[in-house]
Amino acid sequence: LTLKASYSLTADRGPANVTNSRVVISSFNPWRPFTSVKESGLQIDDLENSELTYEKKHELNIGAEIGFLDNRINLAADWYKRDNYDLIGAINTMGIGGQVMKYANVASMKSHGIEFTLSTRNIVTKDFKWNTDFIFSQAKNEVTDLETNTRILDMVIGSGFTMKGYPVRSLFSIDFQGLNEEGLPTFINESGTLTVTDLNFQSRVKDYLVYEGPTDPTITGSFGNTFSYKGFKLNVFMTYSFGNVIRLDPVFSSSYSDLDAMPKEFKNRWMMPGDEAHTDIPVIASNRQDKDIKNLRYAYNAYNYSDARIADGGFIRMKEISLTYDFPQKFIRRLML
Repeated sequence: LTLKASYSLTADRGPANVTNSRVVISSFNPWRPFTSVKESGLQIDDLENSELTYEKKHELNIGAEIGFLDNRINLAADWYKRDNYDLIGAINTMGIGGQVMKYANVASMKSHGIEFTLSTRNIVTKDFKWNTDFIFSQAKNEVTDLETNTRILDMVIGSGFTMKGYPVRSLFSIDFQGLNEEGLPTFINESGTLTVTDLNFQSRVKDYLVYEGPTDPTITGSFGNTFSYKGFKLNVFMTYSFGNVIRLDPVFSSSYSDLDAMPKEFKNRWMMPGDEAHTDIPVIASNRQDKDIKNLRYAYNAYNYSDARIADGGFIRMKEISLTYDFPQKFIRRLML
């Protein structure tokens, strides 16, 4: 039985391109009409940002390793708790000093996680062996402080963004309210009004968005089995991942051309009045609708980034199946290999 624990306070450097805690000055050659005239000059690449400091974290790790039955069964467990603060990110300013956007220590977050590794030698005989390895890990995080002013579009794209009280990469959606009697998608906008096209993707009001979940999996691991019989070895290895959501491809539009490929969802689209009761796939808008309804493309773009276009990101994958054979040493020596 082995126990281990550690606690650390570290200062991590931020992103590689963040260098403006002091003014950054570089040399350059000004343009002159004649190549024979050359002189050197100095220019400011980044203004001084004296309040910018390193990212920091408090971290506690506790682990244990246990072996049973002459190490036929081995278990390793690790737990960690981490508090990050002074995290660096871009922030919009009033422009005083000449920069509208600059880097600052804008966020703090906390996280914790566990990991188990179980290794067993199930069968051990002269000719046959069966080994199993199982790994399970779970990690969660939460942003505890954030100074930013992001747009709606940043919150709903597939890579995800965050707000205070949510995971660091969270996915949000525009609130889809079903189809109207013409088969067009309807939504709740930032004013709390039911609408088709009255949507502002550049708005910075985010309270009305629907939280879907983290884009990073919270549970990951693997399960592997190795079977050996004399010179043969069969390896079966699977991986799994759960707890995240993904944004489906933005395939819907207010108009299409002959070059567009349409997914199978279009088979179940709205086609006649009454279909809105049993489908949430919008109509293929007619040419008249596209011309008469102002900004109809907003509706279909919003549908692409609504809660109707979300899928569970969990999976179990057969990562590898391999069968190998090791030739006997006597045979190899005879061939002088």
